[in-house]
Amino acid sequence: MGKRDALIERFDRETERMGVRVRDADQLKVSENVFDDVTLLSLYRLVHKKKIQEIGGPISTGKEANVFYGEGEEFPIAIKIYRIQSANFRSMSEYIVGDPRFSSVKRAKKDIIFAWTKKEYSNLARAYDAGLRVPRPVFFDRNILLMEFMGEDEVAYPQLRLAHVDDYQTVYDEITAAMNTLFNEAELVHADLSEFNILWDGERPIIIDIGQAVTPSHPKAIAFLVRDIKNVNRYFANRCTVRDEEELFREIVGEHRMEI
Repeated sequence: MGKRDALIERFDRETERMGVRVRDADQLKVSENVFDDVTLLSLYRLVHKKKIQEIGGPISTGKEANVFYGEGEEFPIAIKIYRIQSANFRSMSEYIVGDPRFSSVKRAKKDIIFAWTKKEYSNLARAYDAGLRVPRPVFFDRNILLMEFMGEDEVAYPQLRLAHVDDYQTVYDEITAAMNTLFNEAELVHADLSEFNILWDGERPIIIDIGQAVTPSHPKAIAFLVRDIKNVNRYFANRCTVRDEEELFREIVGEHRMEI
């Protein structure tokens, strides 16, 4: 048995001792790029703090992170784990450098990923407090983010691009209104808003993957907002009536801001 497998088995025993069930410890063993020593330590700390009651199966696998189902103190949670070994930290740094909230972050790979996790938690908290439909943030530790699970029966809601929607006009209007609220109340620009980062619960949209969101003071915030507007309009253009991009931009940022 290798050192890492032994560590995973110890983690499994210790969490079980604390009353937390890991449904498939073998899954941890084969996910080498996800469950490294740092991640296992962070998971253990979250279990010890009683933030995680159960660790379930995988929900999704992304370019930078894997998401697992879990049970929290009050409701089902998503356990988002950023991969320290294989995450594209150079791409991440574009959204961190220039954000005054993270001006002291070092450029080392691990520091960038830890800062990104903290940033996503902070962004979710801002958006949630502004009344937007985003996953409720729960807790974070190093490269692990805990948030409300958005789905039913351990199955995540579908991305908007894969969902059946009866009234696209209402959905479009709600998303553009959410962009306005995000900018003016949460003081954030999503910076990657598209049909891939919006879930559909059968009635209303839910905005996700908000880790890259930046404050309006970020040097690329305006460019990111323009890109968000273009992406949203592109997707809805053949499904409903979309607004003029410049008009929507001006409504969001105000007449005193830069033009498209």
